[in-house]
Amino acid sequence: MASPSLAERLGHNADTKLVIISCDDLGSCHGATVGVYKALREGVATCASIMMPAPWAQFAAAEYKGEDIGVHLTLNAEHPNYRWGPLTHAPTLLSGEGGFPRSVDDLWEHADSSEVLRECRAQIERALAWGIDVTHLAPHLTSITLRPEFFDVYLELAYEFKLPIRLPSTITPDVAGFPFRQLAEDEGVVFPDHFDHDWRAGSRDRVLDAIAQLQPGVTEIHVQPAIDTPEVRALGDITSGWIDDLELVTNDQSLRDAITNSGAVLIGYRELRDVMRAG
Repeated sequence: MASPSLAERLGHNADTKLVIISCDDLGSCHGATVGVYKALREGVATCASIMMPAPWAQFAAAEYKGEDIGVHLTLNAEHPNYRWGPLTHAPTLLSGEGGFPRSVDDLWEHADSSEVLRECRAQIERALAWGIDVTHLAPHLTSITLRPEFFDVYLELAYEFKLPIRLPSTITPDVAGFPFRQLAEDEGVVFPDHFDHDWRAGSRDRVLDAIAQLQPGVTEIHVQPAIDTPEVRALGDITSGWIDDLELVTNDQSLRDAITNSGAVLIGYRELRDVMRAG
């Protein structure tokens, strides 16, 4: 007899379309933090993930009111003029310009996996200590998803804290070089059935296309909402997409109509965590 699908484990029929609309980069800056909470409280977003080493993480934790929040495991600081660095003493996680390295390739070139493990664990533990009921793990820039020695860290922490994780479904084991989704499944770690590994800034077309093409099971669709402020704009042209993401998930009726017309059921990661912890 086949094992039940994730949808069935969540109490739905196998052909049900379940959608997680997740917000990345809570705590990265003031405008993103306000935007993410607005998307959760006034829009269709169902969960978010917090960047614990980022400058506005403490503000984000102070504003927390029980929302579905995971930890955005952070080992990069990608903006040229805006830096953050590790919570732990981690020399191999530092770039020459202060803080984490900008690129994933730079991180992979010199990061020590034991320091990655210690730093990521510290980020989860600080979120818990600051009162966040952590629901899942999601790497910033997928820095620990597609590198085997760092994926081991990801999986170890997911197992240790009994938390579901984000994993791409649009990257094959052959491309990654190892069967990352199968390894997670073998450890009893829960993850959405579908997640598009697409990091273009501005999510409107991608989100609407994903809703139109939903498949049965759990699909995670990510956005990066931010309010329109000088601080946000100062980070560069990329931020116009973040500002549009907030408009999309809070005020755009076309997205709400698309969700309704698809027959999708909106859920968060907390439901996946409950299923995972129930075994």
